[in-house]
Amino acid sequence: MMPHARTLPSSPGLHAALPAAQAAAGAQHYPEGALYMVATPIGNLADITLRALHVLALANAIACEDTRHTRPLLRAYGIEPAAGALLAVHQHNEAEGAQAVLARLVRGERVAFVSDAGTPAVSDPGARLAAAVRAAGHPVVPLPGASSVTAVLSAAGAVAATGDSGFVFAGFLPAKAAERAAVVARLAAEPRAVVLLEAPHRINALAEALAPLGERPVTLGRELTKQFEQIATLPCHGLAAWLAADAQRQRGEFALVLHPAPAAPDTGAREAERVLRLLLPELPLKTAVRLAADITGAPRNALYERALALRAPRD
Repeated sequence: MMPHARTLPSSPGLHAALPAAQAAAGAQHYPEGALYMVATPIGNLADITLRALHVLALANAIACEDTRHTRPLLRAYGIEPAAGALLAVHQHNEAEGAQAVLARLVRGERVAFVSDAGTPAVSDPGARLAAAVRAAGHPVVPLPGASSVTAVLSAAGAVAATGDSGFVFAGFLPAKAAERAAVVARLAAEPRAVVLLEAPHRINALAEALAPLGERPVTLGRELTKQFEQIATLPCHGLAAWLAADAQRQRGEFALVLHPAPAAPDTGAREAERVLRLLLPELPLKTAVRLAADITGAPRNALYERALALRAPRD
């Protein structure tokens, strides 16, 4: 997902992974005439999967966001595409590029698609391509792997395994200050964790936009999986100062988790109980529950259970 992750130099160790990939994944079925959405590392080249390496070597063509980035990436693993096998499919030509991919699929070729880094079609090109391929009746096969979204979420500890917490993927916020502030204002009431992505030249602007959220925690992941990876959790109002304290902190690609907003006081439940307490001494339990539910809109079953617990004197 990191849009400008740099490719590390090739090494004999990376080359050795290709035979291992073929041994581990070669026996699986890879349908012809299919598009393979292949996740690539977001920085550390050792994060490639064995299945991804096998498919990249097997594919008749590799569609990619930037051939200048993907060619050295493949060479790092010892993969040398045939002449004309690399197809440029990026945000500016995705519709036209999809037609070139479809033409190959019709001929029964296997086509892999990679973005510059991470999982395609998530804040990167690929969604329109996948949709066009599915609409034409060809299979789209996902090959999961590196993702800055899941990486930063796993380190933030902001999504509970139970309950209704979950998370929202917001990606890159608008570039214009007013639009960005409007989105942040909406996020202020979001009860779930929110994942944001940002580039180095805009990280300070994002920090200023998040400052009004005050004490709400935010986890920042910088240069995830790379040599100078940095992960920090701090209140939103302190993010700008934290970045300004060290110029190095403003470099690289960023993935952030805005932690869930603190639960607002349940004023509705308190009001429902207040009404129930007023009615119970004067009315039979079931009547008090029915009226309290009608007045406050609270669930009748919950009010009935609460009324039993209160044990009104007249019931």
